[in-house]
Amino acid sequence: MNIGIITLFPEMFTALEASISGRAIRNKIITLQCWQLRDFATDKHKTVDDKPYGGGPGMLMKVSPLLAAITTAKQQLGPNTKTIYLSPQGKTFTQQAAQKLAAQKSLLFIAGRYEGIDERLIESTIDEEWSIGDYVLTGGELAAMVMIDAMVRLLPGALGDAESAEQDSFSQSLLDYPHYTRPEEINGLKVPVVLLSGDHAAIARWRRQQALGRTWQRRPELLSQLKLSAEDQQLLNDFIKELSPPP
Repeated sequence: MNIGIITLFPEMFTALEASISGRAIRNKIITLQCWQLRDFATDKHKTVDDKPYGGGPGMLMKVSPLLAAITTAKQQLGPNTKTIYLSPQGKTFTQQAAQKLAAQKSLLFIAGRYEGIDERLIESTIDEEWSIGDYVLTGGELAAMVMIDAMVRLLPGALGDAESAEQDSFSQSLLDYPHYTRPEEINGLKVPVVLLSGDHAAIARWRRQQALGRTWQRRPELLSQLKLSAEDQQLLNDFIKELSPPP
């Protein structure tokens, strides 16, 4: 996968050279390239912002350097590159969205700054707008890194364990089950007996039940989007029953 970013702060993306994304870069699973927006400004001050029509607070990203940067980046990344603008007005990014975008060959991220970009640029050059949540960030760089990290771990060969991505939280629209490691007891709290049993079928059922139950407790709206099998519904019912106080 080829990934490009247009940004005023390319140095921020050195964070992606660490951990899983860094290994993916070194193993040539992905290529990562940044374009500094100021390099496309033509005035001596390298101006990249401009006043909005109609007045009001704040500035917009200047059209001409941004358009030139997008054109150059897409020429280098390829004609089928999907262009993504990080925006509070975008669709909320999810694990399912990460899975779809991870199937793309080439992506270009526009890390917005100021009050955003001209609506005509969005209409003519942007394929998709995405948001990582209902809060305000200073710019789109951190949002782009979040999306890139979520996608890269889904690419073949990116993770050491091929099953890890499949078992991550949200991979099946469920939260993850609780995890335990040594020692068997910490401050009087013990590892659930089933995990010590060696019964792999029982462990799998327990983990599935915990994932269903934890999602029911913490993110019930996720469960409402799923059609549970009869077995899953029974596991969830038993989980809820165990939490209910005796009559």
